Amino acid sequence: MQRVPVISKDGTPLMPTKPSRARRWLRDGKARVYSNDLGIFAIELLFNTGEEVQPVAVGIDPGKKFTGMAVQSKRTTLWMGHLKLPFDKIKKRMEQREMMRRGRRGRRINRKLPFSERAHRQVRFDNRRQRKIPPSIRANREFELRVFKELIGLFPVEAVCYEIVKASGSKGFSPVMVGQNWMLERFASDYTNLKVLTQQGGETSNLRQYLRLPKEKADKSKEIRETHATDALAASWFLKYRQIKGSRGWWEGEVEVSPHAPFAIVSRPPVSRRQLHLMVPAKGGNHRRYGGTVTGHGFRKGDFVEAEKAGIVYRGWVSGDTKTQVSISDANWKRLGQFTARKVRLLKRNTGLICKAAL
Repeated sequence: MQRVPVISKDGTPLMPTKPSRARRWLRDGKARVYSNDLGIFAIELLFNTGEEVQPVAVGIDPGKKFTGMAVQSKRTTLWMGHLKLPFDKIKKRMEQREMMRRGRRGRRINRKLPFSERAHRQVRFDNRRQRKIPPSIRANREFELRVFKELIGLFPVEAVCYEIVKASGSKGFSPVMVGQNWMLERFASDYTNLKVLTQQGGETSNLRQYLRLPKEKADKSKEIRETHATDALAASWFLKYRQIKGSRGWWEGEVEVSPHAPFAIVSRPPVSRRQLHLMVPAKGGNHRRYGGTVTGHGFRKGDFVEAEKAGIVYRGWVSGDTKTQVSISDANWKRLGQFTARKVRLLKRNTGLICKAAL
């Protein structure tokens, strides 16, 4: 059974309630709709109440291009999510930046001069390669933290279970391994009141099989529960496998999973930053405007809007503009069309997240 997140009068997350009770509170004026960036229907109480809660855990199954998240209590599954990570986009932009820098350096240096007279950059020793996380991996981990921050504001989360990835012997390395310790350090420093639990991939697999959860292994890009969300659900702290040396093991604890819990696909709006120099220089030195988030019609790229054309109403996210029109795209960033700016109505400002509910 689905549950509706409940926020107390002072902003503290409480145990989720039944949809019928939430509708009754809204009808009687005892609650109001609570806005959040994940698009989850939640309510905020307008009267004082107790704050007793039950244990709720968030499971995270990190990946290179996709990550699964799930919120689980002992009795039901509260939410499941499939995160589309910005890894490929960031990697492509970093490669383009490297190529453009190399081109500018080649144009700046006159190699007909002696080496001592060339316009080489001064030697610097304070900016050498350090032990930092690559930008593409860091963007993945920060996106996971962004969604996690929204979840702990809706549910009374007590613990987070993070899956630790170890490469198989044939590969020797996996990009998912990068940044794992950094992620655990962020959990420990930013959320000191939460219990942090790690779990190996093999333990997640065994628990998933014990719970009889299906798994999609052929194509992990499918936007369904079986790709990553079920693994995140299995990365729960309500069940543990115990074993005494020399004897068979047993499962300790209990949990009830809901295969039809609310499921959402979450991604980032792929907005390009403002570029003062294009990759291909414009003739005459007057290049067209490219990138940025501000449009000339009062909207920002990533805003959720409603538009009308030929009597048909469209809803989507602002992805661009012209002198008189606004481009609107769907959740997959495929353009729905260009609409007259005066027929576009703002519904919600850009939050940095694009959420699409799935069946």
